Amino acid sequence: MTTGRPQPSDSGRREAPWWEGAVGYQIYVRSFADSTGDGMGDLRGIAERLDYLYWLGIDAVWLTPFYPSPGHDHGYDVADYCDVAPRHGSLADFDRLVERAHGLGLKVVVDLVPNHTSIEHEWFAEARRGRRNPFRDRYLWADPAPDGGPPNNWVSHFGGPAWTLDEATGQYWCHLFLPEQPDLNWRNEQVRESFDEVLRWWIERGVDGFRVDVAHGLMKDARLRDNPQIAPVGAGMDPFDAFDCFEHRHDMDQPANTDLFRRWHRICGPHEVMLLGEVNVPWPDRMSQYVAAGVLDRAFFLPTAWLGWAPEDLLQMVRTMHDAAPQGISWVQSNHDRSRVAGRYGGGEAGVRRALAVTALFMALGGTPFLYQGEELGLCDGVLLGDPHDPVAARNRGARNGRDGCRTPMPWAAGDQNGFSSRRPWIEAAPRPLAHTVQGQRADLAAPVHCYRSLLAARRRHPDLWQAPLKWLDAPGPATAALQRGSVAVVANLGRRRAEFELPPGRWTEAFASTTGSEVRGHRADVGPECALVLVGSGH
Repeated sequence: MTTGRPQPSDSGRREAPWWEGAVGYQIYVRSFADSTGDGMGDLRGIAERLDYLYWLGIDAVWLTPFYPSPGHDHGYDVADYCDVAPRHGSLADFDRLVERAHGLGLKVVVDLVPNHTSIEHEWFAEARRGRRNPFRDRYLWADPAPDGGPPNNWVSHFGGPAWTLDEATGQYWCHLFLPEQPDLNWRNEQVRESFDEVLRWWIERGVDGFRVDVAHGLMKDARLRDNPQIAPVGAGMDPFDAFDCFEHRHDMDQPANTDLFRRWHRICGPHEVMLLGEVNVPWPDRMSQYVAAGVLDRAFFLPTAWLGWAPEDLLQMVRTMHDAAPQGISWVQSNHDRSRVAGRYGGGEAGVRRALAVTALFMALGGTPFLYQGEELGLCDGVLLGDPHDPVAARNRGARNGRDGCRTPMPWAAGDQNGFSSRRPWIEAAPRPLAHTVQGQRADLAAPVHCYRSLLAARRRHPDLWQAPLKWLDAPGPATAALQRGSVAVVANLGRRRAEFELPPGRWTEAFASTTGSEVRGHRADVGPECALVLVGSGH
């Protein structure tokens, strides 16, 4: 398979790391493929479907947590960092998956969840035994406030205070997510050393990277000071909205976070193992600190995975973030935490068209872009049948942002359970029509999956798209963008009317179009609405 990664040069210089030029694909393990018929996605099922990702043109897969876990947050409450949950298979299955992926030229990135453990992790079980227990300081504990309530005003992402009282010891434990996810104390050297060993353990098993969950949240203010409140929290408010009522000055994005990642980089760097952070920081200058040399290799820019269809806001946001960290961003439009992009962009043909146009632009922004499973099919959220599973929705009456819809099973074929499993899946959703499945789309050359495959193929054929320095070009309006990278240019018209772009002198030809109806004449491009073009110039 041609991966589009840099090849060693004749000068003998060291080859660039594998993630330069790579395109990643997020696999939500629970919902990708079930090989055993128990309704739960597993590692063997993933291994059996890697040929599809090879065909699509993917270079790396990111696996969401598959570790032993009670499942309060669908695996993000880890009880053992160095094993596989029986529901997802075994370590032998993981080894076979890695072997199969590497045989296809695919890299494997695993999810690391360092902000918190499961309440059932042996460390926390020990920590609850008493204030003098040797494991106590591995977690964040604090005495009650004078009124007996929580130590400060920090709130959980998932609703309510970020503190739960342990009545046996009279102290509160901190949890920025569920009470069943107690936060670790990253000032404790034992915690740091333990995770050093976790990294080394998985590197020895052949992993190629770690996606670091909540990378911006590990260190907390040592004095546990209150966060400034910037808006009132209403009764029954969506927990994500309630979280945004505070300026997270003391519980998130502490400067010492980057020191932790420098330590990890010294472990991972010599093995060419990527550190990819989930960094939810809205300020580009702060975001860029996380991808400075010797810190994280890449970081996801998350606002683009939350935004509705707002072309001018999107393009301004993207350009500002790109210019602050030109090679450090993993550009995404969807993930397992928010509604799928095609639905957010209006649904139907319009949503699919808009998402593909933005993806084409993202493929020229450097960094390491990622697709979320099913994004290449143009899927909207699945229609849930039955009660919610996501704790955000299940535990909060006013929740509007439940995550179940984007986590429903991958539709492989028509028929029972859309080819995901032979039995009722762990989360039930209305069946998808044949036209929304891998089987149906591979048989239809006009289907979205072939458009995404063509885009990835164009990126591999023209490495200037990610290799050459980027120069922004003049664009005809605020809903448009244009750039040049060496011999390649990308023009994106996200507006509702046609737009004419003037390109650098020379003759430009179309290498990819996200939709039909545009025309290129010499160094001018007449681009249809909600369309992006990848152009190759002669004489450049």
